Amino acid sequence: MATASDLEMRSPRREALAGARDIIPLVVGAIPFGLIFGTLAQSSGLSFGATLGMSAFVFAGSSQFIALGLLAAGSTLPLIVLTTVVVNLRHMLYAASLLPYVQGASQRWKLVIGFFLTDEAFAVAIRRYVQPDPSPHKHWYYLGAAGAMYGNWILCTLLGLTVGQLIPNAAAWGLDFAMVATFIGMIVPYATTRPMVGAIAVAGLVAILANGQPHKLGLIVAAIAGVTAGFWLDRRATPSQDAPS
Repeated sequence: MATASDLEMRSPRREALAGARDIIPLVVGAIPFGLIFGTLAQSSGLSFGATLGMSAFVFAGSSQFIALGLLAAGSTLPLIVLTTVVVNLRHMLYAASLLPYVQGASQRWKLVIGFFLTDEAFAVAIRRYVQPDPSPHKHWYYLGAAGAMYGNWILCTLLGLTVGQLIPNAAAWGLDFAMVATFIGMIVPYATTRPMVGAIAVAGLVAILANGQPHKLGLIVAAIAGVTAGFWLDRRATPSQDAPS
């Protein structure tokens, strides 16, 4: 039976603070990305308010940058929406992974989790969800992590809109590499099994080969290829139940 001390350690407040603490390395990696977005947005035709609104309501860095490029190129709204939807289809894979842990949550919690679902929030929260302790407040850990990233993204967009305008040619400084390094750091801890290593290797290779596909379809192709490779390797490593003993 859990003691009073155990329950206190698993309180909503402590879970939320732990989530906010654990996502700090990924928050740091996202700072240059947010600054560059805020710096480039107005020159791409977005107003100050629209730029902040995009970060507040879209909250998806990669699709926001793609939308900026399409806006600057004069693309139509349907094409912009379609392209950003394709880019964000990877979130369906995250949602499928989280489903066993959130299916018993209230509709309000599901809406919150869905809105704040990002690469960084998923990478941090899934490690907490899979831990075997019976804490009923793991959603608060997710909220703490996602809330910290959300606040950071809004603040960095605002700084990019104001201070970033004073930095000449900020996009050419190569600061966006910080996000690449962040994604590598998110993936490496999971490369502990052959299926996982195979999935990462195949997805990376296909992403490079399919990089030229229109509307970023190469990302989806790479994700499907990685999942397929990981599933196949996992099935090979797991003896069939029908096999004779």
